[in-house]
Amino acid sequence: MSTIRRFRAMDMFRFNNINLDRYTETYDLSFYLTYLSSWPDLYVVAESADGSLMGYLMGKVEGKEEQWHGHVTALTVAPECRRLGLGRGLMKVLEEASEKTYDCYFVDLFVRPSNAVAIQMYETLGYTLYRQVIDYYMGDGVMPTEYANDMRKALARDVDKKSVVPIKHPVNVEDTLF
Repeated sequence: MSTIRRFRAMDMFRFNNINLDRYTETYDLSFYLTYLSSWPDLYVVAESADGSLMGYLMGKVEGKEEQWHGHVTALTVAPECRRLGLGRGLMKVLEEASEKTYDCYFVDLFVRPSNAVAIQMYETLGYTLYRQVIDYYMGDGVMPTEYANDMRKALARDVDKKSVVPIKHPVNVEDTLF
């Protein structure tokens, strides 16, 4: 049994086991606190019955006009808690808030092409490849430099699904800024 709830500042001292995954970006304290203060309803954790953290999602809203969207900054689940549907549950929170609270056109995320398990999950949730971003992930000695798959899912406000029409050519990181 698990519960999804809003992230609390003290959770930062309890999620090291989750951040040890090679696909998970680790940020500095101020980055986590900025998300917590700016988008508290888009920063959630999955917690077990015994109070241990099982996973978390950091999200935000950004853009203008038809580019107004929810964005998944980080989604990760502890290795021992994978394949339980926690990632789907965390994504559902962000998608619902993006649609119902913020009236966004779409949700987007960036994922390494080498992270096949995550890509498969996103595809089952209705995400499609929108574009590739050149050298988005810088190599760090453990993980190689890699482009990112920018994946999107249109929400109800985007009736014509314009936000998910793929761009066929790769783009540079600076082309992704809103």
